[in-house]
Amino acid sequence: MSTPMRVAVIGAGIGGLVAALRLAHAGLDVTVLERAPAPGGKMRALPVGPAAIEAGPTVFTMRWVLDEVFAECGASLDAHVALTPARLLARHAWEGDGTLDLFAGIDESAEAIHAFAGAREAAGYRRFCARAAEVYETLEGPFIRSDRPTALDLALRVGPFGLPRLWRIQPFATLWSALGEDFRDPRLRQLFARYATYCGSSPFEAPATLMLVAHVEQAGVWSVAGGLSALARAVADLAAARGARLRYGAEVRGIVVEHGRVAGLDLADGERLPAEAVICNADAAALGAGLLGPAATPPGERLAASERSLSAVTVCARAVAAGFPLARHTVFFSRDYRAEFDTILRGRRLPEDPTIYVCAQDRDEAAAPKGPERLLLLVNAPAEGPEQPSPQEIERCVTNLRGKLARHGLSLTDADPPVTTGPAEFAALFPGTRGALYGRASRGSTATFQRPAARTALPGLYLAGGSVHPGPGVPMAAQSGRLAARALLQDLSALPDRASTRRWRAAAMPGGMSTR
Repeated sequence: MSTPMRVAVIGAGIGGLVAALRLAHAGLDVTVLERAPAPGGKMRALPVGPAAIEAGPTVFTMRWVLDEVFAECGASLDAHVALTPARLLARHAWEGDGTLDLFAGIDESAEAIHAFAGAREAAGYRRFCARAAEVYETLEGPFIRSDRPTALDLALRVGPFGLPRLWRIQPFATLWSALGEDFRDPRLRQLFARYATYCGSSPFEAPATLMLVAHVEQAGVWSVAGGLSALARAVADLAAARGARLRYGAEVRGIVVEHGRVAGLDLADGERLPAEAVICNADAAALGAGLLGPAATPPGERLAASERSLSAVTVCARAVAAGFPLARHTVFFSRDYRAEFDTILRGRRLPEDPTIYVCAQDRDEAAAPKGPERLLLLVNAPAEGPEQPSPQEIERCVTNLRGKLARHGLSLTDADPPVTTGPAEFAALFPGTRGALYGRASRGSTATFQRPAARTALPGLYLAGGSVHPGPGVPMAAQSGRLAARALLQDLSALPDRASTRRWRAAAMPGGMSTR
């Protein structure tokens, strides 16, 4: 029996963790290098006083991805994390213009929209839901579950009978224009246009296919006990149980290339870690900027400012909230959505009247907590790295944020000093990004095909994470890890000196690697 292939994974974000888990379960010698002190990447928690506040993603959808990942490795997701389905998806508020709750059930949401905006808008919502479902069903197999396609590949994968459906999902329209077909009420158009920001993009530039997010949420939103950072720890723990080594506080300085292929990693402390394959879970922009060595730098991967996705200003607070009835997820919209995105993406400035997302992490659908509660406040920002926005602009943004919440009737009394994170801090946390949190922005009809695929031109180097196919967000980034692991295992099986001697614990990938 030969020695198992040595695989090094750069970064313990969810994509790298899933790839490490799958490859360790397959019998490979896997080492994960993470410069932070804990797994998760953007799925992180920050201490504020005595509390740990989730400072990254807060919504968990498409649980089938993690269900299948755990099942492929002989485990159950439910046995490792406690998940609670949400009935109330989010509360939405417009200054002086009402509030609207959306629910997991289409009928319940339609009734709420009827009461909020009338019968025509409720009917438009039902049409929108049907369109969103068709978009998702069209793209799940040939796009989400599969290697990154070209436009021609996607057309071939859906087949001749699927081409009319592919055309109906309006691949050349923007999300904003497509929403105008179903909604006349500008508040509803603004509400559903917000799905573009899930990919760090403007609804005025992002493709209409992003309406699939509506279907994803209706299929189920879950709260994770301990937050999404706990989900990352569960994947890391299972990877360790399957034999992967996870090294925290280990910073990678560069990818070693010898004889035209990957040979290992150089660490910041001077150690060289040999490896026959590397999965890079860093942002693809780090490779494009040459931060991991010139030999591993793909051509044409540098992103211009206009190509970068949104950044954010976040405030993690432990505070007493009074006045406005917060839900677990609440969105306070700006008065002029187009002006907000023009300020961010064209003016490269923080808007004076931002849309604010508030995650009240101690709330469920029962009574509000007594005393201080954990809150994440978030507004969109330009990805400009360490130069701007300046600390003074960040401070003014937070002041505007709190003032806007006060106008909605929400008062926040801090129990501990809050922690603010802006584009400069995100740029330092995720090198090469200049603070962009979602990789390349989704702009135009070709955006779907511009993210890097799992395989690279450099033999032995594979990519995972939210900046590569199939895109950002916890489930998509996790799926990227599956695709990277699958690509590596397929390439390994094609090697004549490996095909008959490598160790296997599971030769198949049950539950989800089909391309139906």
